[in-house]
Amino acid sequence: MAEDWLQKLVDEGVISPDQLQEALGLSSSHGISAEDALTKLGYVSAEEISARQAEQFGYEFVDLENREIPSSIIGLVPESVARENIVIPLDRDEESLTIAIHDPMKYEVLDKLRFILNCEIKVVLSGKEAIQAAINRHYGQDETESVDSMITEFTETAIDFTAVEAAEAMQVAEEDDNAPVIRLVNLIITEAVNMRASDIHIEPFEDRIRVRYRIDGILVERDSPPRRLLGAVVSRIKIMARIDISEKRRPQDGRIKTTINGKDYDLRLSIMPTNHGQAVVMRILDRESIKIGIQNLGFGEDNYKVFQGLIRRPNGIFLVTGPTGSGKTTTLYSALGELNRPDRKIITAEDPVEYYLPGINQVEVKSEIGLNFARIIRAMLRQAPNVILVGEIRDNETADMAIQASLTGHLVFSTLHTNDAPGSITRLIDMGVQPFLVASSVMAIMAQRLVRVVCSKCKAPYTPDPSELQHFDISDEEAAEANFMRGKGCTACQHSGFKGRNAVFELMVMNPTLREMTFQSEATQNIRRQARLFGMKTLVEDAKEKSMKGVTTLSEVYKLATSRD
Repeated sequence: MAEDWLQKLVDEGVISPDQLQEALGLSSSHGISAEDALTKLGYVSAEEISARQAEQFGYEFVDLENREIPSSIIGLVPESVARENIVIPLDRDEESLTIAIHDPMKYEVLDKLRFILNCEIKVVLSGKEAIQAAINRHYGQDETESVDSMITEFTETAIDFTAVEAAEAMQVAEEDDNAPVIRLVNLIITEAVNMRASDIHIEPFEDRIRVRYRIDGILVERDSPPRRLLGAVVSRIKIMARIDISEKRRPQDGRIKTTINGKDYDLRLSIMPTNHGQAVVMRILDRESIKIGIQNLGFGEDNYKVFQGLIRRPNGIFLVTGPTGSGKTTTLYSALGELNRPDRKIITAEDPVEYYLPGINQVEVKSEIGLNFARIIRAMLRQAPNVILVGEIRDNETADMAIQASLTGHLVFSTLHTNDAPGSITRLIDMGVQPFLVASSVMAIMAQRLVRVVCSKCKAPYTPDPSELQHFDISDEEAAEANFMRGKGCTACQHSGFKGRNAVFELMVMNPTLREMTFQSEATQNIRRQARLFGMKTLVEDAKEKSMKGVTTLSEVYKLATSRD
């Protein structure tokens, strides 16, 4: 239906077909609606879009510019609800409350309002900017004016506190949750969580602050706060993480614990000085994400059975490889969750501890006091564990200790940074581990990546281009039996056509032939060729299978294939 009224703009000559395609491209790449893309490009005003949407969907269009709303009506909707959802109440009768919104497709907002306000909602449409201006006009000062009043607290000189003054400032800030900068930071974090972002990037430039969220692996830019707020925003984030707000020249790390929508989240904070100020990255760790279970990771039927058998072996090393952000931690924690029983003792060595697991002994690496992976493994072996997780094998000493642990009857899980499963063998040998130790201790290696999943709300069948099928060696018979899907784009997926990610795997189980090749220090390509003869599917093959089942798209497979090359 949304596409129909956009086409109507073309038919009536308001925009050209090329302008519509440009807007749709911007919508897809930046995760915004086509309507917002048209207004950002300057082809159509927000008011005209709202007026035409009102006509298309049968709603009344209201001009809010000079409209004054009684305070008794304004009081019916809390300011936080109005600002978060960009709505404003206009009138009240015995049966319903009239609310102005800017997007008639946001049904979830209407459902939320009905639940919060406990009354029937009558909808009228107005422009997004007009609603925000009306909110600022009727609920008090607008966001930027309120923040201006905070700047005196967070100037460069005011930030340069002594330790005692910093503690006092922290206490004052925590007591006043309604301070504008605090509300702004809370809003950024809440919006990122609601949009399913994995991390938040706050980057200073000469004339602005850029705020971006990484959603399903893709960075999406949001509205930019004024440049003058940088000091206040960074200070507030440091206060939340309880780190030194006077330090501006060195990188800083911290951790923030927060509750959003009734769920607990951990934010891993990294602050780095740049030539325009301090850049902030907050990685959002959802404690629920590690409880997804092995069956929901994305394993095919064959790999699932093999994986279940591997994690139940009494000893040996199981390695998971892949770049940062490929889901290695989630996979290993899911395996530990499956093994976490009262009759097993599990100890982990991590840098840092990302998620807290009840019933598991977790140790954090502290290099500054000499507590590295190798030293922790040496100590944990005296604790008589059944299962050991080593966060990452980075050097020869850690690798040797992990191998010794596996040879003395422990099941060892760890990660390694290599491109594929066979390459891990060569990597361990290059680290200085003796080939016969690798051959005798490693039981399996699994490489993994993440691909975006087609949005379940707006997915529809499609026929791939013949050149795509040819590129991936998909025959006409296979294509006829396949169930190719792609998303049209909807509010649920921010008009990207994708919602969520799934893992693809390359599972190489060691056997006598592969052990002999490892012992002989054979080249990676020879080991890979032999592993495929024994049935190992590559990452690209696993992704291709998922695209033919409609889980992801061939474009995602192509991105994976090119990154592998």
